[in-house]
Amino acid sequence: MDPVITRFPPSPTGWLHVGGARTALFNWLYARHTGGRFVLRFEDTDIERSTPQSVDAILESMAWLGIDWDEGPYFQSERLPVYREHLQILLDTGHAYYCTCSPEDIEAMRREATAHGGKPRYDGRCRNKQRPASDDAVIRFKAPATGTTVVDDRVKGPIAFQNSELDDFIICRSDGMPMYNLAVVVDDITMGINTIIRGDDHVNNTPKQILLYKALGVPLPLFAHVPMVLGNDRSRLSKRHGAMSVTEYREMGYLPDAMLNYLVRLGWSHGDQEFFTRPELIAKFSLDNIGKSAGVFDPAKLLALNAEHIREAKPETLVGPLQPFLKAHEVTQLDRRPMDLVIATLQPRSKTLVEMAAGALFYFQSPIVYEDKAAAKFLKPSAQEPLRQLTTALTQLSRFDEAQIEGAFAQTMEATGLKLGKIAQPVRVALSGKTVSPGIFEMIRVLGREETLVRINQALAFIEARAAAPP
Repeated sequence: MDPVITRFPPSPTGWLHVGGARTALFNWLYARHTGGRFVLRFEDTDIERSTPQSVDAILESMAWLGIDWDEGPYFQSERLPVYREHLQILLDTGHAYYCTCSPEDIEAMRREATAHGGKPRYDGRCRNKQRPASDDAVIRFKAPATGTTVVDDRVKGPIAFQNSELDDFIICRSDGMPMYNLAVVVDDITMGINTIIRGDDHVNNTPKQILLYKALGVPLPLFAHVPMVLGNDRSRLSKRHGAMSVTEYREMGYLPDAMLNYLVRLGWSHGDQEFFTRPELIAKFSLDNIGKSAGVFDPAKLLALNAEHIREAKPETLVGPLQPFLKAHEVTQLDRRPMDLVIATLQPRSKTLVEMAAGALFYFQSPIVYEDKAAAKFLKPSAQEPLRQLTTALTQLSRFDEAQIEGAFAQTMEATGLKLGKIAQPVRVALSGKTVSPGIFEMIRVLGREETLVRINQALAFIEARAAAPP
């Protein structure tokens, strides 16, 4: 059996958005699941709208998502001789012809057909005139006038199209530029693509493409048209639904694995499982479990899934991704703290890397800055004695691990008769400046003995200075 070869053919006219990223993902996963190959090519024959900046943006997005390719990237604009070769085959075999009808002629044909209750279409007047090539001639495909063309779709099942509904469609413009249907078929043939997974907005192009395959004498690929992604109001997905470019989600602190996990669930399922690692997706993805109904994009679910991926990640794998967000807060001396331990303390309460970076700032502040309400409530004269007792207990520890740190708190509780909360909250504010922080024992472990004592002593000095200040 031939290996599966899939492809992703974006048009470089903008950023890579959610729908395109999902298409790329489905093709990539199926190729990886089957041990096949994944091809990347750019459909850049729209010269006016295609830009190098869009190419770079799409490549950057795919690199961030971790969607790699085995061949390419190819560019349609560099393949014009290949298209001309296949156009000539179609002309020579009588499957295509030159048409010199003007746009005005075509519009008149459409008006006449509509006036007689027909479908607005080209009437085939150049079909059998054997016109020669000329500067004003397009090339049309000679579509069959009778019978049906059936799309044996892997997701939707068989879809039949009446050939009488298809007119002789243009496959090459008068400037020599191939039209989409011709270019994509020639690309897929010459690149050996045998599995085409794409959005169901392409279904109506498929019968035309099947006719081109047959005219060129090439076996058909497997077609799998997946339902579109909709907004939560069931309308076509747009930016107002949260459908931004992939790189915007990166800048908002989302993890690529969470993005992949969420995108694949927009139209594919594996039982009731929601959380997938990348290796699990590759192992379990198949065309059998692609649904027939549209996926609904829900930013809240994406955020929740991102939080789960953050919680489940190994802390050391988040060190690199977190750094740009810390640098945005002008935190650069990351070697001052064991970053994997810093991250471990923040994972349970961070939904994004943006939140994690904001939560990590106190680890790098010197001196610590107190929130006004936190200081007023907890850094009071009554906190001085437990803070001093804890300082003594921490100084005497033979090892500075969480178990011994917890023992120091127990010793302080016994010496002062206070419960843990009465001691922990002033300590929390002293160390983080806030009333909400990571767990107190793990936070102290990460800060280390020296920095912890410095911050507690700073808090004691703060309490004394405020008590001595005139009312």
